[in-house]
Amino acid sequence: MSVFQQIVRTHETAILNGWMKEISIATRRSDLMNDAEMRQQSSEFLHLFTEATQVSSEVRSDAFAAAREFLKGVAKSRMEQGFTASEISMFVLSLKQPVFNVLRDEFKGDASKLVTEIWTSGDLLDKLAMMTVDAAIELREQTIARQQEEMMELSTPVVKLWDGVLALPLIGTLDSGRTQVVMESLLSAIVETNSQVAIIDITGVPTVDTLVAQHLIKTITAARLMGAECYLSGIRPAIAQTIVHLGIDLVDVQTKAKLSDAFKIALTRLGKAVVSIKNHPAARAEEQ
Repeated sequence: MSVFQQIVRTHETAILNGWMKEISIATRRSDLMNDAEMRQQSSEFLHLFTEATQVSSEVRSDAFAAAREFLKGVAKSRMEQGFTASEISMFVLSLKQPVFNVLRDEFKGDASKLVTEIWTSGDLLDKLAMMTVDAAIELREQTIARQQEEMMELSTPVVKLWDGVLALPLIGTLDSGRTQVVMESLLSAIVETNSQVAIIDITGVPTVDTLVAQHLIKTITAARLMGAECYLSGIRPAIAQTIVHLGIDLVDVQTKAKLSDAFKIALTRLGKAVVSIKNHPAARAEEQ
C-alpha cells in the first residue's frame, strides 16, 4: 500500500468535509440538488474511492469497477437533473484540493515526496473525472438519438384518407435513416389496414435529388410488393424540372401535382367517385 493510499484511508472524514466545501464553491447547484443529497452522494463515492485505492492505483482495474459504475450513475442522474457536463466533471475534480491539503500537511518537510504523491492522486482523479464526462456525453448522445428517432416517427405519419387509401405526407429532407422509417411505417399501415392504394405526398420536401428519388422509388417498390398501388403527389414545377435535369426515371410511377388529384385517381381505382350532392336526386327531393 502506497503512502497516498494510507493517507486517504486515515483522513477520509477530513477529506469529505473539505470536499463539501469545495463543491459548495465550484459546483453548488441548490436549484438541482439539496445539501443532504450532495453529501450522501459524495460520501458514498469517497468510500468507494478509498476502498479501491487500497488495492490499485489504476482506474480501469477491477478494484475501481464499483467506483466507475457509481460515477456512471452520478452522470446519468445529474444529466437528468439538468447539470452540464463540466459541472458533472467538477464533482470529481473538486476532490483534488482536499486531497492535496492532506498530502501537504503530511509531507511538509519532503517536497520531492509531496510532488510525487500529488502527481499520483491528481492523475487518478483526472482519469476518473474524464470517465464521468465520457459517461455524461454518451448518455446525452443516446438521448439525442432517441429524440431524433421519435421526431422522425412523428414527422412521417401515415393517414387513412378512405377505406383502402393511405396517404404519407413527407416534410423535410429525406435521408437513408428517415427513408427506412418511412418505408416501415407505410408497409406496416398497408398490412394493418389492408389498403390497396398508398399516396406519398412530397409537397413539404424542399428538394429532390438523385438520392431522394432513389429513396422514394425504393419505398414505392416495397409498397407494390405488399400489393398496394403507390402514387406520388406534390410534384411542383421546380421539382419536375430537377427530376428531368437529373435524368431520374419515374416512368412507372403515377405522379400528380396535388394530393387531391392523386386521391381522385385512388378512388377511381377502387370504383368510387366524389359527386356533388346538388345534382343528386335525393338532394333535389329535399329542396322540393
